[in-house]
Amino acid sequence: MANRVSFKGKPLSLYGQIPVPGGKAPDFTALDKDLNEVPFGRFQGKVKVISSVLSLDTSVCHRQLVRFNREAAKLGQEVAVLNISMDLPFALARFIEEEQIRDTTVLSDHRDASFGKAYGLLIEQMRLLARAVMVIDRDDSIRYVQVVPEQTDEPDYGQAVMEVEKLLVKVP
Repeated sequence: MANRVSFKGKPLSLYGQIPVPGGKAPDFTALDKDLNEVPFGRFQGKVKVISSVLSLDTSVCHRQLVRFNREAAKLGQEVAVLNISMDLPFALARFIEEEQIRDTTVLSDHRDASFGKAYGLLIEQMRLLARAVMVIDRDDSIRYVQVVPEQTDEPDYGQAVMEVEKLLVKVP
């Protein structure tokens, strides 16, 4: 995967390597709205959707979180949907309350960029996270990765949900 994205046409570099499907999901720790550390391992045994955004204060990022919150409600308890940004935990708390986010775990990577560095999604020039969606199976194997090339565009929600649904099919 290329380690470059753009913002309004301006090329930007990403720090680190973006994980590829088939690889093991890197560990990370982020903060919740109450400043509590949330390790990735907390979601072990679930199918995970990681949705990273630049900032919840932008319209595209706002739509992405609200859309994945709606999808999470439909997908059920076997799926953990994590939305990660560099926003401060206080901004997350405000957003969660205003938008009544109940089905998605909203996390901040602002303290040490643990997620951004581990997943190769830290934009070097902005110290923000690149817009991306990843689907990770119950065994922490990465099954789907979409790094949105132009950061003002939305991800392919349908493809991400379809990848999750494949992992939820029960084999008799």
